[in-house]
Amino acid sequence: MKVLVVDDEPLARRRLVDLLSETERYEVVGEAQDGPAAVRACAQLQPDAVLLDIRMPGMDGIEVARHLDSMENPPAVVFCTAFDQYAMSAFDVHAVGYLLKPVRRAALLDALDGARRTNRAQISALETGLAPERDDARTHLSVRSHRGIDLIAIEDVFYFMADQKYVRIRHRGGEMLTDEPLKDLENEFSDRFLRVHRNALVSRRLLDGLERDRAGHFQVRFKDVEERVPVSRRCVPEIKKLLLEL
Repeated sequence: MKVLVVDDEPLARRRLVDLLSETERYEVVGEAQDGPAAVRACAQLQPDAVLLDIRMPGMDGIEVARHLDSMENPPAVVFCTAFDQYAMSAFDVHAVGYLLKPVRRAALLDALDGARRTNRAQISALETGLAPERDDARTHLSVRSHRGIDLIAIEDVFYFMADQKYVRIRHRGGEMLTDEPLKDLENEFSDRFLRVHRNALVSRRLLDGLERDRAGHFQVRFKDVEERVPVSRRCVPEIKKLLLEL
């Protein structure tokens, strides 16, 4: 079985690698020190299982699991955590593989032997069960491309725009398409994006101004890019208020 080890602490990763090196049943094919690196490594290395830390800066382990679930052949996931036994009841109820730190060899092998793919229902339940410990909104979007899975940082997105069956994501690195509904994105990121049109959400942080085009229609401009996004008249007052606060 090919295993990817993910933990932001080098010593924790080294311990897991050393424990797995004592058996021929498992091969460590890679390591990752953060969430984005873990998703990219899974797309490239195609491990059978991932030993995944939960508490990591930025993208935590539960968000990583959400991105892995969207892969064509997702790996099994075993969470590694220092959560106390009370918090771990969320894992027990939903039958998700987990290891308590410091990890012991026997427990590690047992967890990998019983590792199964983590499904969306389990991930959702974990997010709810551990809500006091984390922010449920994603830090990144995962989008399928010819490279496998591309990660787009939410803080780099200028706007989302509905485009027939898809939503166009305009970000600092270019444009991508996602099949996530615009309404779902609005619900999840309402604190960071503002509805300016029935088919568009714009970044509150990257908004730079409001202007009219030659036909007299309102549109918003952004910091660092030339594109403009049309604005519905009913949304103009809220945009003006936001701009005064920036």
